[in-house]
Amino acid sequence: MDLFMEIVQTSGIAHLAIGNLVMFVVAATLIYLAIARGYEPLLLIPIGFGAFLANLPLADLSSYGDGIMALIYNAGIRTELLPPLIFVGVGTLTDFRPLLGRPITFLLGAAAQLGIFVAAAGAFYLLGFTAQEAASIGIIGGADGPTSIFLTIQLAPHLLGPVAVAAYSYMSLVPIIQPPIMRLLTTKHERAIEMPQATPVSRRAVILFPIVTGLLASLAVPAAAPLLGMLMFGNLLRESGVTERLKKTAGGPMIDIVTILLGLAVGATMSAANFLNWNTLMILVLGAVAFSFSTAGGILLAKLLNLFLRDDRKINPCIGAAGVSAVPMSARVVQSFVSRETGGRVNPLMPAMGPNVAGVIGSAVAAGVFLMLLK
Repeated sequence: MDLFMEIVQTSGIAHLAIGNLVMFVVAATLIYLAIARGYEPLLLIPIGFGAFLANLPLADLSSYGDGIMALIYNAGIRTELLPPLIFVGVGTLTDFRPLLGRPITFLLGAAAQLGIFVAAAGAFYLLGFTAQEAASIGIIGGADGPTSIFLTIQLAPHLLGPVAVAAYSYMSLVPIIQPPIMRLLTTKHERAIEMPQATPVSRRAVILFPIVTGLLASLAVPAAAPLLGMLMFGNLLRESGVTERLKKTAGGPMIDIVTILLGLAVGATMSAANFLNWNTLMILVLGAVAFSFSTAGGILLAKLLNLFLRDDRKINPCIGAAGVSAVPMSARVVQSFVSRETGGRVNPLMPAMGPNVAGVIGSAVAAGVFLMLLK
């Protein structure tokens, strides 16, 4: 009997606290949304399971302990290794031709970073977060998970769990968040604008683009070089035409492995002690504000540009919503919304891909600016 009681007392069950049980519910919710609703399953399942592991009493599976999750966290996230590796894979999967064929959509991708700065300012001036914490919260508006992790681990690592969950959750909620904003900010006439065919892009241009952009952007904002450099390297693998094996590896097995490690390690930062606090709720609210203002920023700039463009060159303002860097989900949401609103007559998927891929660059540049100013 004494042996049985000793086993019970040294088990995890005897040390379960209310906080652990609450976090089990949070983790189960993330996994449910991934499986039942299809919300970013490649990311939310590892993050959700990592949260389960972090809240197992005595298991030492938190990213802040001495176990295997801490090993992944320290070697892959604190060293800033895994997010740039994700960007290599993203680069191999990204086609910049829609952007190069319509260079004006660069501006829409930049305008769609508005929410980053609105949320950061609100967090700092209104809610009392430090400048570093505010920047880490604001970057959620870029709708780019790896960039959010890359910035937060350097400026406010104690907020990594809530920031990552907010970033990936709002990325997965693009089909719910963006359509009402597009409907509010555009008229029926604007939604029905058909955009002309993009200018054809030469092979030379698509090869030079990652080289020139990677160099210029990294020289201008050196702190963004780990993300932008790796993004453009991956894109060069895609476009060179002579590195098929490397392209397949970077865009397939490598990005999958890194996603698993990144998701588990981030989820394992979500112990009850680190996650269940007032700051987490404020971060989730500010993340929604950031994402909404970013969506609105792209749309409003498109409407402004239309005041100066000829009738045959006008932009469908809805494509500005795709300037957040949730690639390609946001462009597909724009396509679905506009097609539905126009009875299938207008289908702006390819025009929307221009600001969509520009947003990837824009969010990385915004993160680099924050690092230059605040680190």
